[in-house]
Amino acid sequence: MQAMIQFPDISPEIFSISLFGMEFALRWYALAYIAGIVIAWRLAVTALKAPQLWPGQKPPMQPAQVEDLLTWIIIGVILGGRLGFVLFYQPGYYLSHPAEILRIWQGGMAFHGGLIGVIVASWAYAGRHGIAKIQMADLVAYTVPAGLLLGRLANFINAELWGRPTDLPWGVAFPTQGAQACGQALGEICARHPSQLYEAALEGLILGGLLLWLTWRRHSLKRPGLNLGVFLAGYGMARFLVEFFRQPDAQFVSPGNPLGLAWHLGGYGLTMGQMLSLPMIALGLYFALRHKPNEEQAA
Repeated sequence: MQAMIQFPDISPEIFSISLFGMEFALRWYALAYIAGIVIAWRLAVTALKAPQLWPGQKPPMQPAQVEDLLTWIIIGVILGGRLGFVLFYQPGYYLSHPAEILRIWQGGMAFHGGLIGVIVASWAYAGRHGIAKIQMADLVAYTVPAGLLLGRLANFINAELWGRPTDLPWGVAFPTQGAQACGQALGEICARHPSQLYEAALEGLILGGLLLWLTWRRHSLKRPGLNLGVFLAGYGMARFLVEFFRQPDAQFVSPGNPLGLAWHLGGYGLTMGQMLSLPMIALGLYFALRHKPNEEQAA
């Protein structure tokens, strides 16, 4: 019998209550968003209160401005994440059903789209308030991995975004009906890579720890663009790697394309996640390497 780990019996809902005939529930995924935003807020405020971290001992903005910036960023995440999913993953469907584009409560968000939304929103905020854009991008990049860590853990608890089938001993038997469909014999349980945990470790724990170390030990904020570059390249490389183990979106899978490659030629190719990660890696390397270590000028 194949060795595997049974999925833990954790409800996606932390608690639910009934009020006036309506059911209200707090889910782990919602809590992950809330906690990620609070942690990002505190990390940003703490860094802005430490002038020794910044070029010329001058932070680019006041700590009180972080709350306003977060409002812009939340809007950017929601709009960018939803539009990214629509355009990158299911454009044909949503062109035929445009009324469903706004139904975000039904699911369907893309990280790469959300990232674009954050960049547009934060740069618009910076331009409006006369804040150095690259320095603010460095600050935002340093705060994001905590939310990614919590979000991926919530994905695992929800038994969603699971990985490809595996016979490795740490494969997990997810209870989701789609996760059990591995083309195996009737009644045989399917084990899959816990790719959500791979991403939590790479995108959240390791990348977040690296950015914390760079910020507080190596004073990376004195090199405008370094934190931004490390985040973009780090996330891009982590996502590119995990895509080898993550189950591709169903719309890309077909009998002639069982690996779910968005682009393929002669049996080789890239998933949509890998294609979207390549520009992140290139842009990240550009920002990370464009300054020499002794340069501390503001952007």
